[in-house]
Amino acid sequence: MAFSSSISLILLCFFTFTLFLSNAFPFHHRHKGFASHNYKDALTKSILFFEGQRSGKLPSNQRMTWRKDSGLSDGSTMHVDLVGGYYDAGDNVKFGFPMAFTTTMLSWSVLEFGGLMKGELQNARQAIRWATDYLLKATAHSGTIYVQVGDANKDHKCWERPEDMDTPRTVLKIDQNNPGSDVAAETAAALAAASLVFRKADPSYSKLLKRRAMSVFAFADKYRGAYSNGLHTYVCPFYCSYSGYDDELLWGAAWLHRATRNPTYLSYIQVNGQTLGADESDNTFGWDNKHAGARILLSKVQFLLCFIEFFGQNVYTVIHNCIAFCRHFLFRKFNLFMITKTMQITLFVP
Repeated sequence: MAFSSSISLILLCFFTFTLFLSNAFPFHHRHKGFASHNYKDALTKSILFFEGQRSGKLPSNQRMTWRKDSGLSDGSTMHVDLVGGYYDAGDNVKFGFPMAFTTTMLSWSVLEFGGLMKGELQNARQAIRWATDYLLKATAHSGTIYVQVGDANKDHKCWERPEDMDTPRTVLKIDQNNPGSDVAAETAAALAAASLVFRKADPSYSKLLKRRAMSVFAFADKYRGAYSNGLHTYVCPFYCSYSGYDDELLWGAAWLHRATRNPTYLSYIQVNGQTLGADESDNTFGWDNKHAGARILLSKVQFLLCFIEFFGQNVYTVIHNCIAFCRHFLFRKFNLFMITKTMQITLFVP
């Protein structure tokens, strides 16, 4: 049995390695006319962008020095601390829904490509933590999630720097009487994904994020409803939940399954998946509709289950060793910066 398992592991590594190469490295001859792109500079500027969007008390290592402190009284009208987080686009509103999705995607990027970010990895972690620190504040009171600071209708009529803004800092929240499963489940996904980013870098912070993600998801699932139903005047047409909340519940459960390895979340997906649209054919993926992203995560869960059935309970060790081997070989042999997302079969094992 040990021999056959070893052979199977070798075949698995070979299969993964071959598929990786066939999708990520077509080995086309490089034509002289092709432009040379500086992806390192692109990554640096992409992460630097988030520093320009920061709200709150800026740290001493702030690289965009022309930005100053702002929004230092956010939340005071509701007697809560909502200082921090990110402004949205070119305005001074803090929309919790897209901010949470951005946090999830930043975390996913680090989990997938953090080993290639080199000097930017720490900046990426700081960008994620700036968001999660705020999301922890927004979810600090059980049964309530603060989902927006600022009145977009009034804010958009006045173009001004956040340091100088004099528009209302209206605070919006969801609770059991005015549910928002979409924004709540996305917040849970963000906290769960970020917990994986900090699992080794800051274990205590990671555990805090994971615990909060679990409680926020439970709230999202128990009190179901779209947040834009009750807050329509304030969040629409800016960030209406056009696709509903089913996709976020799937997305959040998938991230919690990965972060906690708790079979409860897998059972939740198996029981509720079809009802929540796991088999829908839409291929859009963005701040509103997470079905495509959820399917990627869930397909990796299903792929993992196949190996659990074949290898037994040591599957995590088997696959982790395989992926470690492939990564070591590939990253040493090729000077990579980005890995194509075409290879969606890459196993999702931390």
